[in-house]
Amino acid sequence: MSLIVITSLIFLGTALLLFVIMLAFVPRKTVVEERLEGFAQDTGAETYVERAPSGFTRFLSSLGGSVPLNPRDFGKYTKVLLAGGFRGEMLPVFLGAKLLFMAALPAIYLIFYGLPTGQERANLVIASAAFAILGFLIPSFWLSRRVKNRQLKIFYDLPDVLDLMTVCVEAGLSMDAAILRIASDKQFRESPLAKELRLMTQEVRAGKPREDALRDLGDRTMLDDVKSFVAMLIQTEKLGTSLAESLRIHSDSLRTIRRQKAEEAAAKTAIKLLFPLVFLIMPALFVVMLMPALLRLVRVFGEL
Repeated sequence: MSLIVITSLIFLGTALLLFVIMLAFVPRKTVVEERLEGFAQDTGAETYVERAPSGFTRFLSSLGGSVPLNPRDFGKYTKVLLAGGFRGEMLPVFLGAKLLFMAALPAIYLIFYGLPTGQERANLVIASAAFAILGFLIPSFWLSRRVKNRQLKIFYDLPDVLDLMTVCVEAGLSMDAAILRIASDKQFRESPLAKELRLMTQEVRAGKPREDALRDLGDRTMLDDVKSFVAMLIQTEKLGTSLAESLRIHSDSLRTIRRQKAEEAAAKTAIKLLFPLVFLIMPALFVVMLMPALLRLVRVFGEL
């Protein structure tokens, strides 16, 4: 392959990669969004605007829309995307991202390393297949990590939310009013749990039964602690027991669980430190402590 062709491929690949990065990460705001943001800054109101999909998002959606899925996989991906905080029709976009990474990684390998270095055809095929599999799995790994981080934030925010909800209920607010008060609090404004609670109240206002909205809240988060919290609210509403007392007891149990998990993580620290201590720190320590004596012994025995 001539040098001109290789240079052209490298240039086109770099330009395509930079164009994709620019489309994915450069924010673009519509005129309506700019006006609403300016209005929110002037009045202090909190506005929520559903952004129109960008050209890159529409491209990924059209790319992923051609992927056939059975109903079981469709439901599984939809639940995971909801647990990650994605609303709307994001499944085609997610599948399109998987296909894009599956095609982009082998292309980048071939353009920047495989073809310029003159690798054998068998090595090119094996490496391209490996990069294609890796590219297909990268969005799933990223989504799984996002879901875990979001669930961890919800887990740590839940006891504080319950405490504030208890105070609001004892002050005379209803459950819906207390949830709205928590969602508008500055401390929890960016909390994923507050956003889920706000969505639940919007569903109730739209006419959805409160029990169904609460159960959907637990299903969206895919977190056992939230599901137990939802079950407690449903049971309290059905039986007519004191909501404030139930919230206080549930908050204490959640704090106990959180403390037990912290103690469990602290107990695992010694075992986790064992491997770096044995394989990294101890060899370096032995070299620093014993190497001068060994060098002196070698010098002494060499003089004999």
